Amino acid sequence: MKITINVNGKQRRFDVEPHTLLLNLIRDQMNLTGTKYGCGIGECGACTVLLDGDAVLACMMLAVDADGHRVDTVEGLSDGDKLHPIQQAYLDEGAVQCGFCTPGFIMSTKALLDKNPNPNEAEIREYLNGNICRCTGYVNIVKAVQSAAAKMKG
Repeated sequence: MKITINVNGKQRRFDVEPHTLLLNLIRDQMNLTGTKYGCGIGECGACTVLLDGDAVLACMMLAVDADGHRVDTVEGLSDGDKLHPIQQAYLDEGAVQCGFCTPGFIMSTKALLDKNPNPNEAEIREYLNGNICRCTGYVNIVKAVQSAAAKMKG
């Protein structure tokens, strides 16, 4: 089945099987490995990407359902060597430990800040509750979101 997806701002055409997951298309055919395979059952958030600006779990979505839509991955946030303010905030605040969950958190943060540019701590924690980090206590992740929000406001 042929599908067309705008991936990180570029129109791309793919030939996929009807059962192909968006996660597998992203990782295997696009070679965008920032999107991680974590649990495979939609519970950890490591595979979070943006679909038309909304955070979705790529392990729970068929690639054919992305046909005609925009998909943004963590690779699409930076501008060459210049990191997006969210990516930089995660580094600056020490919110990256092993780094496996970080791309999913960053993409969820992007969706949150696009909808709510000034979230309070409770709103941040609620929005990110679908992302699991096994290395931190989430304190630095919340700080990173707050820092990114401040940087993005200018």
